Amino acid sequence: MIKYLISKISGSLLALWGVTSLIFLLFNVLPGDPAQMMLDQNENSDQLEIVKSKFGFNLPLVKQYFYYLNDLSPFSIHTTDQEIFSAYSADVYGGFVLFRTKSRVIVMKWPYFRTSYQKRGKPISEILKETIPNTAVLAIASMLIAVFFGLFLGIVSALNMGNGLDKGLQLLSTLGMSVPSFFSAILFSWFFGYVIHSLTGLNMTGSLYELDDLGESEQLVWKNLILPATVLGIRPLAVIIQLMRNNVIEIMAQDYIRTAHAKGLSQTRILMYHIVKNALNPVVTAISGWFASLLAGAIFVEYIFGWKGLGKEIVEALNQLDIPVVMGAVLVIAFLFILINIVVDLIYVYLDPRVTLN
Repeated sequence: MIKYLISKISGSLLALWGVTSLIFLLFNVLPGDPAQMMLDQNENSDQLEIVKSKFGFNLPLVKQYFYYLNDLSPFSIHTTDQEIFSAYSADVYGGFVLFRTKSRVIVMKWPYFRTSYQKRGKPISEILKETIPNTAVLAIASMLIAVFFGLFLGIVSALNMGNGLDKGLQLLSTLGMSVPSFFSAILFSWFFGYVIHSLTGLNMTGSLYELDDLGESEQLVWKNLILPATVLGIRPLAVIIQLMRNNVIEIMAQDYIRTAHAKGLSQTRILMYHIVKNALNPVVTAISGWFASLLAGAIFVEYIFGWKGLGKEIVEALNQLDIPVVMGAVLVIAFLFILINIVVDLIYVYLDPRVTLN
């Protein structure tokens, strides 16, 4: 187990380094001057030079790259004269000093994603803290809908293989995988939030927290979760139905299932303890992959429904060329993908004792 974790963590760090390098190079070759973006219409030549010097925009690209890695690293080296953006004290980073010399200091800290170009220098970490919980709630709700109905309908479809119910469920799952999420979002928002609003009471747009009627405080509005969670769960629901159906049908044809029937075990016991459990392994892979994808793929759904999450934040940041926000969001999503993959490997061991971690 320890050997596996060391190997997995090493590979994960290498993958994160690759993602970090890729997005840094990608966004630093885009047209536009970051200093001008930060100053907007109020810039002059003196202000531009001050901003470029403060944030290191006038440094060679290679040097900017290593300073960016230094900011993201939990253990980083900084100068004590604060001559550029990566030379902040440990207090600014929210960490503490491990070692200090006359000109250098080694700091242990949380990754520093820098600050927004457009939101008055607001730290990216604060933006992520405000948006990730909403996206996580949306993704979890979507996966709960997909898993609950997907497993149930997949089993029902397998037990009724070849009849009208099975064919109908197959048609619905195929349709669910084919329709793009953004189109489903527009359709659901218009139909359930506008056409039959008087019956559903649902809004076309809205987030988890909304201002009250007086505009003085925020209140929790759970009904705003229904439409985006349903839309986001349609595609994984369709995939889970197909996977569960095919796995159950395949396992029902195995010799040990016929043996269980011959021993007189009840159909319910055979289904729960011999068929469903063994059919879950491929489904767990799909669930984990889709859950990680939902965190990234909620972009258009959140934007259409006005859900104040990470996806909506990314769209707005791209529209405003607020590059640090996009870079920080992409890195967090990449980290979540890697973390979920590790968790899935551990779940495999629990579900199937034959699987070992090497």
